[in-house]
Amino acid sequence: MTVEFDNNLPIYMQIMDFIKREIVTGRLKAGDKIPSVREMAAELQINPNTVQRTFQELEREAVVETKRGLGRYVTSEEHKIMTIKKEMAGDLLERFIKGMQELGFSSEDIAAIVAEAVNSEERP
Repeated sequence: MTVEFDNNLPIYMQIMDFIKREIVTGRLKAGDKIPSVREMAAELQINPNTVQRTFQELEREAVVETKRGLGRYVTSEEHKIMTIKKEMAGDLLERFIKGMQELGFSSEDIAAIVAEAVNSEERP
């Protein structure tokens, strides 16, 4: 597991995003066990308290669940995983649109550029 940390964002949030990305891309599946606090802290070379905070936030958001004595597991609720995926897509789309607008493109221009890119991806 490798995470490139950005000094502009809290580390726990970056780890949360990493774990959510692993879930929505299928690298971590519903019901999979996630590493312990100690394992993840050692692997990422960060303070265990930071990992603990990450896990607490993921539990609060119902992304992971703790099974007493067994560890933490990815939620088995497919609906929750799809919600996370849609939220991440929305964030990505928002950043893309803002960047395009900053470059001076209109909404129509952006839609045309996206349509052209999608169509070119569909062709062999």
